[in-house]
Amino acid sequence: MTFTDWKTDRIENILPEEFYRLIDKNRNHIAKTFPVTLSNSDTLEKAQNFLSLSCDKEKNKVGFHFYARDIQTNNLIGYLCIKTIDYHVSKCEFGYFIDEDYQGKGITSKMVSKALDFCFNELILNKVFICTSEINIASQKVALKHNFKQEGILREEFRNGDGTLQNSVYFGLLKSEYIKS
Repeated sequence: MTFTDWKTDRIENILPEEFYRLIDKNRNHIAKTFPVTLSNSDTLEKAQNFLSLSCDKEKNKVGFHFYARDIQTNNLIGYLCIKTIDYHVSKCEFGYFIDEDYQGKGITSKMVSKALDFCFNELILNKVFICTSEINIASQKVALKHNFKQEGILREEFRNGDGTLQNSVYFGLLKSEYIKS
C-alpha cells in the first residue's frame, strides 16, 4: 500500500456504524494505548455520541479530526484528533491510531503531516505535543520522524485499558522547528 491507496476524510462524512466497526475490530490493538476512545465507543450508541461530541468540538473550534479511508474499500482505517487546544498558550495535542492491518504503511505519518500543517498554518498555533504511553513505540517513532523533541517522561501519568498506571512520554514540536523541517 502506498500513500495513493488511502485518503483523508472529515468528521461530517463519518457514519457511527463505521467508526464503531473500526474501534471494535481494533479493540485488542488499542486497549492499552487508547482506552478512553475505546470505552467511549464500545457500543454503536456510544460511537454515535462520540462522533456527535466530536462534531460539536469542531464547530466550537476546541477539537478537530482527520480520518483515513482505504480508497479501494472505502473502509475507515484510522483517525487523528487534535485536542487539548489552548489558544491562550497557543498549543494543542495530537492523538491518533491506525487499523492494525494498515500499520507500517506511512498513513499515520501522512495524517500527522496534514494535521501539523493545519495547526501551524490555519489555527496559527505555536506548539503541538504528543503524549504517548511508554509502551507505544510506534507512536514515539511517528513523533520523532516529524522532528518532535522528547521533552520528558511523566511518571505514572496514564492509566491503560487494564487499569495499570504507566509512564507517558511527552514530545513537543514548536512552529519554528516545523518551519525548519
